[in-house]
Amino acid sequence: MKMLANCGKSQNFARSRPLWPLVAGPAAPSIADMSTAVFSPAPSDTELSARFRPVFEEIAKGATERERERRLPFAEVELLLEAGYTRLRVPQEFGGLGASLPQLFRLNIELAEAESNLPQALRVHTGFVEDLRLDTDPQRREHWLRKAGEGAIFGNGITEPGAGFHDRYQTTLSQDGAHWRLDGEKFYSTGSLFADHILVAAQRGDERVGVLVDADQPGVSQQDDWDGFGQRLTASGTSRYAGVQVAADRVFEGGYGTPGKGHQAALLQLVQLSVLAGIAKRAVADIVAVTQQRTRTYNHALADLPKDDPLVQQVIGRGEGAAFAARATVLAVAELLGEILDRLNAGEDVPPQAYDEAELAAAKAQSSVIPLVLRSVTDLFEVGGASLTRSGAALDRHWRNARTISLHNPVIYKEQRVGANLLVGEAPPYAWTVGERNLPADKGALQ
Repeated sequence: MKMLANCGKSQNFARSRPLWPLVAGPAAPSIADMSTAVFSPAPSDTELSARFRPVFEEIAKGATERERERRLPFAEVELLLEAGYTRLRVPQEFGGLGASLPQLFRLNIELAEAESNLPQALRVHTGFVEDLRLDTDPQRREHWLRKAGEGAIFGNGITEPGAGFHDRYQTTLSQDGAHWRLDGEKFYSTGSLFADHILVAAQRGDERVGVLVDADQPGVSQQDDWDGFGQRLTASGTSRYAGVQVAADRVFEGGYGTPGKGHQAALLQLVQLSVLAGIAKRAVADIVAVTQQRTRTYNHALADLPKDDPLVQQVIGRGEGAAFAARATVLAVAELLGEILDRLNAGEDVPPQAYDEAELAAAKAQSSVIPLVLRSVTDLFEVGGASLTRSGAALDRHWRNARTISLHNPVIYKEQRVGANLLVGEAPPYAWTVGERNLPADKGALQ
């Protein structure tokens, strides 16, 4: 596919902006003042809406044009930074807003409604901030949370072409004098062109580790070469690491995920489902806007104008119901996960069955939200015929984006795990447990 001229790493989004301080005062409705509001003790839903909805409305204005031109939303990421979106879950003592997890996901759905690529581009940032909140190293926790509170974005270099969880990473971390050396290539490096720092999964001997590198370090290069038919503005694609020097304190033990049960897999999956919920809502809004202005109909229609046709009204009503149900499902799982994270952040123990409940809830949400949204963004085209497929309005982006985002962690496996849990009490697997299974010497089928 044609590459964007401005997407090479040498022209990456510069982080030359000032770091925004937080000062006392209520949330302001103007975008220019969004970065200055602080909440005590924690923001309310009303305050967060006043802060971010004007930003989302501004972002939504250019969504169709960006899609047609394949223009990455660098300016829109800047708007989110200025408003403090990437600091939502950073504790206030470190410069963040201290929002709850359900509040984050309510806003994530609204952001996805405005531009579905953005919450996905920030997906690993979202997960990494949660991991930092729980880091057992107090100095590292404070250092990186303060960086996040100053506006730093974390991207990812996790997945490799052709490699699964049962394979060793080809990306390696090797000793190089007093430092470590990172070498390798990743794909699906979603959001990293917007990032200040990139979390890279690597192999150090027989163990997997996470390595945090600066996006502008020598030896780091990135391309916007994602060639999927949907979610094309997430700054996903290839990232390469050639002799990148890594200090010892930038190496995180455990690699991608922590062994055992945890919250991470469900959290990252819920980000994808929140994107689907936002797409469903935007698709309805766009079809409503088209239908209200449409005068052409068919000789067998039930009204002279499409907006007065009861069948058209029924299709749109069903689509709105699907968006409502998708949102409610995502927020129900967010409540479960929020309770777990609140307990963990308070230093309390979380029983294994609580993790299983959250993991299974995310799987059940996949099983319901994905087919519901895919059907809705398909059926909505029934209200206008072939003219709705014209490229100018880019309405096809809703189906393409929904279909693409729905394929992360295919739902067929999650449905099987839910069934196995109900029938024989089998606990759900977690993102890192697949790689712990024993393999035959030829790396054939998983045992």
